[in-house]
Amino acid sequence: MIMKKSIHILACTLLILTSCSNDFIDLMPTSTVTVEYYYQTDKDFSDALTGAYVPIRNQYRNFYIFGDIRGDDSWVEIAKNNDQSYADRFTLTSSTGLMNSTWQNYYQAITRANTLLEKIENAETSTVPNKNRYIAEARFIRAFAYFDLVRIFGDVPAMTKPLSVPEAYQTPRSPVGTIYNDIIIPDFQAAESSLPASYSGSDIGRPTIGAAKALLGRVYLTLQDFTRAESKLNELTSMSYRLVEDYSALFDYTNKRHSEYIYNIEYLDGTAEGSPFTNAFMPNSTPMTNYFGIAGYGDEWNSPTRELFDLFEDHDLRKEISVGIYGGFYDNEGTFVSLPTTTNQTYTKKYIARNSVRNGSPADWKVVRYADVLLMLAEAMNENGKTTEAIPLLNQIRKRAGISEYPTTMSQSETRDAIEKERRLELCFEGVRWFDLVRTGKAYERLRDIGMTDYMTVFPLPLAQVQLINDPAIFPQNRGYN
Repeated sequence: MIMKKSIHILACTLLILTSCSNDFIDLMPTSTVTVEYYYQTDKDFSDALTGAYVPIRNQYRNFYIFGDIRGDDSWVEIAKNNDQSYADRFTLTSSTGLMNSTWQNYYQAITRANTLLEKIENAETSTVPNKNRYIAEARFIRAFAYFDLVRIFGDVPAMTKPLSVPEAYQTPRSPVGTIYNDIIIPDFQAAESSLPASYSGSDIGRPTIGAAKALLGRVYLTLQDFTRAESKLNELTSMSYRLVEDYSALFDYTNKRHSEYIYNIEYLDGTAEGSPFTNAFMPNSTPMTNYFGIAGYGDEWNSPTRELFDLFEDHDLRKEISVGIYGGFYDNEGTFVSLPTTTNQTYTKKYIARNSVRNGSPADWKVVRYADVLLMLAEAMNENGKTTEAIPLLNQIRKRAGISEYPTTMSQSETRDAIEKERRLELCFEGVRWFDLVRTGKAYERLRDIGMTDYMTVFPLPLAQVQLINDPAIFPQNRGYN
């Protein structure tokens, strides 16, 4: 996702408040002209679209808290009183700042996409030659935001056009199924039909037809519509995507474009548009800082659990880059250097990238890549009774990892377990584990011993929003969080 410039557009909505007051955010164009005069040229719409991506990029700086730390493969080893540790210990409350910023980010993106879609409707293609692509991108953004929203919060207000203040106050939470059927699926389908297969120049990184297909397949899998999931995901196997030969090459941020790339949230080195992952996930160890050239500043978030560490087979080529070396690292002379006992003893190397500014790393967030597509396709096929066809897809992943392939005689149940295991090993620290646990109904079973209650498959709604509406008939808090 290209984010080399940001532009603020006029958007007023109840759902992007900065506090529980009656003040609204006014996001004006940098030229301060009114929104009516702003949307005139192709560049105007292009810039406004870039502005719609910005809150998504901001949100994904924290997405690991939802996708990884909340699950069983990641934890906050050094306990701290912060959002990361609250998510890890299932003590997040509706007043936690993370809840409000998450709500604001997604609805800000939705509002900007809705505004663009309204303004572009009557634009002539002679004036806006990229009109169809901009519509497809805006609908992709809206579907993307709503997909995350319903997986995080459950029922949420459905907004498909800019709302007035009175309208916003009266917009209730819509059921998850309605959001999927009326917004997420139609929007991804529309994006799929109009997005290009690739881009050139400064547009490289925007969503493609492959990104829309892959995320639509993930939507179907989440809904347990395995027939449509299989059909959609299978379409990507006849496109140009392939597994890269070297797993570690996926995390070389000097080469962000490869055959496995489908869609990333992209960050730029040394700027405010960089990512925090490199520094935030690194143990606070001077020898490690000197060896890798990257400082850990004591955050030490998103660390592999010992359970995940032990799940890897000894010769699995994914192991060292996914979970590092337990308790330390080997220097250039092959000497084992132990980590201080006061720091994390496990760490992931997936986001190690030399960066010139703290929390300004070029390490991107992988939303979906081809290995994920193969694993999702294997899951859908297995659930559709095509186990013997699903196992070779798993074995593509195993072969690259340098470990023995699964026998083709496995039962459907055995294959289901193998798919879960391979998703954990292949995609750890890429924001999928928690959502896999929830969609397969395993979250409570796996996590109740560390604090999860049955209602915690969704997060609490932001207290600021609940208090502002102040009407449980329109905007009730999620069960268990009152």
